[in-house]
Amino acid sequence: MITSASNPRVKLVRRLEARAQRDRLGLFVAEGEDLVAAALDAGLEPAEALVDGERPALADRLAGAELLAPELMASLSTLPHPARVVAVFRRVDLPAGTEPAAGLALWHVHDPGNVGTLVRSADALGPAFVALSAGCGDPTGPKGLRAAMGATFRVPLARFDEAPGPRIALVPHGGVPIGEVELGPRVTWVLGAERDGLPEEVLAGCDATVTIPLADGAESLNVAAAGAIALYEWRRRLG
Repeated sequence: MITSASNPRVKLVRRLEARAQRDRLGLFVAEGEDLVAAALDAGLEPAEALVDGERPALADRLAGAELLAPELMASLSTLPHPARVVAVFRRVDLPAGTEPAAGLALWHVHDPGNVGTLVRSADALGPAFVALSAGCGDPTGPKGLRAAMGATFRVPLARFDEAPGPRIALVPHGGVPIGEVELGPRVTWVLGAERDGLPEEVLAGCDATVTIPLADGAESLNVAAAGAIALYEWRRRLG
């Protein structure tokens, strides 16, 4: 059983708390039984796995997992109640591409919780991909993974500039009502950060601009809610 905080596996998990390290190493940490099981169910193989030495979880599915002293597991946890298992996975093993007929292209959506929620919507209302610009929150960080509830291991991710057309921009005001826009068999919904929205150069690359009608007096929707509504509208039209 690992009892030292200087153990290389423990130190790796700590390093991966920082996005810069996740980006540099191409690795990320899934924490808790549900997330780790979702990754395994999707066919991902962990690079490392640690299970609580007194409350082991998923040990039968994690060949080579190391037992970790409970106090060390608690010190690694980002959850209110310490997880019983953490596993390190490779980003390269996540699904990638823009093959699904629908997708969300996110421009500078900074909050990883919103990014993870949109990944979850792409899973539930798709199949759909999620394309991310530079400056977006990290879907493989702790907050993004928790918000996605395992969808990160099923939804293809891509770069913003890889998202195919037709591209339809969602804006708070002044666009065609979403129920009136023409939708074909493929669509990429383009969403921007809640404060700044979409810049003119991004809007210029879109084929249409759409607004979701709101109740009188309401100013705007959360970006994650807007993305879910857009995917639902496309799916509803397909019947």
